[in-house]
Amino acid sequence: MLACSALAPDGSPVDGFEWDGTAVSYKGIIPVDASVRLSLHLPATEDPQWLVPGVFYGENRPERCTRMFPRFVRTGISPGLMESSAWSFRADRCATPAVFARGGGLVTRELSPVGQSGVGFAYRDGAPTIWLDFPYREEPIRYDGSNTPAPADVKTHRWTPGERVELDVSVNDGDWRSALRPRDELSQAAWVSVSEAAALAAYGLHRWHYKADPARLIETRSFDGAEERDHMHVSWVSGAPYAYALLVHGRRVGNDEYVAAAEAVLDHIAGNLTPGGMYWPQWTHDRGWTWGWHPDHDRAHARTLADAALFMLKAGGSWAESARSNVAVALRTQRDDGALPAAHSIATGDAKDWDGTAGMAWIPALVAAGELDAARRAGAYYAQFDTWFGAPEDVDLAPTSEDGYAAVMAFVALEDWDTARRAADWTLTFRYSYDVDFAKGTTLGDYGFKSLGADQASAANQHLHDFGLVCLPELVRLGEPYRTSALQHLECFRQFIARHDGDFGARRGMAAERYLQTDCFGPKGTVDPLSHSWCLGLLLYACEEVIACSGA
Repeated sequence: MLACSALAPDGSPVDGFEWDGTAVSYKGIIPVDASVRLSLHLPATEDPQWLVPGVFYGENRPERCTRMFPRFVRTGISPGLMESSAWSFRADRCATPAVFARGGGLVTRELSPVGQSGVGFAYRDGAPTIWLDFPYREEPIRYDGSNTPAPADVKTHRWTPGERVELDVSVNDGDWRSALRPRDELSQAAWVSVSEAAALAAYGLHRWHYKADPARLIETRSFDGAEERDHMHVSWVSGAPYAYALLVHGRRVGNDEYVAAAEAVLDHIAGNLTPGGMYWPQWTHDRGWTWGWHPDHDRAHARTLADAALFMLKAGGSWAESARSNVAVALRTQRDDGALPAAHSIATGDAKDWDGTAGMAWIPALVAAGELDAARRAGAYYAQFDTWFGAPEDVDLAPTSEDGYAAVMAFVALEDWDTARRAADWTLTFRYSYDVDFAKGTTLGDYGFKSLGADQASAANQHLHDFGLVCLPELVRLGEPYRTSALQHLECFRQFIARHDGDFGARRGMAAERYLQTDCFGPKGTVDPLSHSWCLGLLLYACEEVIACSGA
């Protein structure tokens, strides 16, 4: 049974509100400014297992994580550390406006008749409580993407005597997997067809991100074309996966210029191995081949190396031979329990770090290289995890959508279908199940951007991105509802691929990384005005996979 309460702006209780299972009524005799809270009190447990889709996962921020963002602690509040036993969030942060804990769940919509909804939870006297707020309250702090907590953001509605407001609320037993299944239709949001998207992405990748001598795909270029980040990771935010996609596209359409550029990038990566026998994490204009996004200059992140190796193996030939050198490093550093290092020493290839599950990304490369025994032992180890974390270099041990992609790719490669579906379900907790309401006058509002199928990047990086296209083939192999979800993701990001110079302020063939669907990193409804090689490369890769499967 839901308990109904109301809170004034300062958090003090307001009397006179009733919930009849469908609507809230205000029985008071004077107008009041308040937010209504519908709460579900759950049985006592030592492990509440919080889940706010795309926003909060259990503890959310491991104690040893170096990135600052909201973290659950069992008692007390430390706003400066972004730690609390109780949290409330606005609905548009959520991939689905919902909150789950052990024993129960609540689901609503982004918008209500009294404003944007909110979700929240608290752990009190050994028991979890979850709730929905109408309108939202962000407490005890507001997370804006920085390491500095922002003041709480509390919204209220002016309630008049006798006012009755119907609210969309559903209660479940805590089974978030069934509650978060994707719809079984596409939104028809795409601006261009799959073949047109492939042509635009290939053009943009080559025109705005390819440079010769040495051959590389630079990571970012400003929408006006004037500024660039002349770096290239070997995968992740640039490098081998996207050169591979350009190679496949160039061969299909007979564009020799694209093929030559892609081959040159792959040659550049393959021809430069570290003393430890691996790919270097990144190339930069100032330092040449060097370390990645970490203060330790001897550290190479496992997923960056593993994804590069996988796509070099896909490319074949001499590129595959360089990948086998990387696979050999993974094999000799694998532990007896099957675990693979989360990071390697650039100098020796030895294990540098075991925290997190980034080493799981080696599994598809091991399978592709024919190292099935090692891959299966690794799969048995990582299948023990309920969630995965640590895949991207930039958010340390935060739970991210990219961990889900790595897990899906790993377990589909192993044909471990049960674990692959479990990984896919977890991955889809980051995937938006609705179209966020964007105000007119914002870029996303004026262009009618549909967010259905987009992914929240992570609990720390709260913006929409298209990195889920990396596992589109694997989700399609899993069948429904994952196939439809994968196509929704592709449809979503066939929006905002610049069709001509000046399209949303970009140059033809450009695509952004960050679509701001909530109050984080900048104003809601804006687009970060930088074209990213990985955004184009993954769009191109996914389109080429769909075209190959359709026989077009």
